[in-house]
Amino acid sequence: MSSAFRLEPEVGLHPEQGRVRLRTLVFIRWMAICGQTAALLIAHFGLGLELPLIAAFLVVLTSGVLNVAQVATRPASSWLRNKEATMALAFDLIQISVLLSLTGGLTNPFSILILGPVTVSASILTRRSTICLGILAIVAVTADVFFYLPLPWPEGSFFLHSLYLYGLWAALVFTAIFLAVYVSSLTEEARSMGMALVASQMALAREQKLSALGGLAAAAAHELGSPLGTMLVVAKEMKEELPPDDIYLPDVELLISEILRCREILQNLAAWPEEDGGDPYNFIPVQTLVEAAITPYEKLDIKTVIQASSSEGDGENSNPEHRSEHPMVERSPEILHSLGLFAQNAIQFAKEKVDITLVWDKRTISLTIHDDGPGFDPQVLGRLGDPLLSNREHAQKAQAPKNQAPKNQAPKNQERRKEEDGDHMGLGVFIATTLLSHTGGKVTYANHEAGGAVVEIVWPRNRLEVATQPV
Repeated sequence: MSSAFRLEPEVGLHPEQGRVRLRTLVFIRWMAICGQTAALLIAHFGLGLELPLIAAFLVVLTSGVLNVAQVATRPASSWLRNKEATMALAFDLIQISVLLSLTGGLTNPFSILILGPVTVSASILTRRSTICLGILAIVAVTADVFFYLPLPWPEGSFFLHSLYLYGLWAALVFTAIFLAVYVSSLTEEARSMGMALVASQMALAREQKLSALGGLAAAAAHELGSPLGTMLVVAKEMKEELPPDDIYLPDVELLISEILRCREILQNLAAWPEEDGGDPYNFIPVQTLVEAAITPYEKLDIKTVIQASSSEGDGENSNPEHRSEHPMVERSPEILHSLGLFAQNAIQFAKEKVDITLVWDKRTISLTIHDDGPGFDPQVLGRLGDPLLSNREHAQKAQAPKNQAPKNQAPKNQERRKEEDGDHMGLGVFIATTLLSHTGGKVTYANHEAGGAVVEIVWPRNRLEVATQPV
């Protein structure tokens, strides 16, 4: 089951994968070049401001040369990796800063554009890249406060007090920090949720395919039954026509026995979907559902105890059928997948025993999984259920002092877990919580007073239980 979470992210989801096409950045840069050129020409020839046009146009020309070079060396439809996109935006930021220093610094009304690369980075790049570009923007803004050529306004017609310039500097600095931290945090969270949603859909699709195998087996058994029956009839007729001492009689008898064996196998396949909860008769007791989800992950060295009972709080007025019989539920891929994942984690972290308690009353059905391992790390306990969060490293650190393993030799149980887990992306708990919420279940995580982790799932009984007709 753990292999289901080794997801190969789509383009744009993984930090090292491409997140923006070269065509997009080239198009934005061409727009910036046109705008900068128009602004310089209008200010110089339209407004009569004496600007250093040659130096300014050389700065603008560098952006054009970079665009041409990038398009000439690689396809415009290619994806830029995070580092490549960061370097491209850093160049744009420096180019704007140099152009502002030639045209008035922060007194230029277009000085706000220096935050453009930071805004683009906050929406498409990693948080680290955005913070780096934000720091670069702060340095560039600070440089434009002290090193710039003043705009040649008509004498006495316009003046900005130094206090206003410092206030404008502070506003740009705080805006850069805001974009680098707040907007990038929202983008990272949305990106994490998107990747977790993809993983959830893949895990659910896998369970649905496994459930569909029962119906496929029944259909195959039905289709193959007719030709096998014909073969059996022909083989029996051949046996009757052969004399008792014929040399081919043993071969015909062997053929009949093998046909009968194939028929028995197909009958078992046809019966298996119904016995195992196949569609459409996939209603089983809730304890059977729990056992089906947990059994594949049991280990010989870890004792797994499942206890199921009706709550004593049902009262005398409750339905006697609810008190005496197990609730019948649908064999749900979501529940099988989620309970299997919780059981797998509990068994991996347990020292000797995992207790699984199933209790129901007239209103709710609750399941508690308690292991005797190190428990959840308090630092991540409140964040369990968020995507891209893993508790394995914290649990291993919690066990290290007890095992007293040398620095160069990890404990055996930790090495075993590393081998079994592989590359864990921290999506398991989020996927399980999300899938169970679709079935009406509410999941809570806690540490037991006696030690170990506790996972409790509570469903409304009327949401989980299904009504079955007596046979």
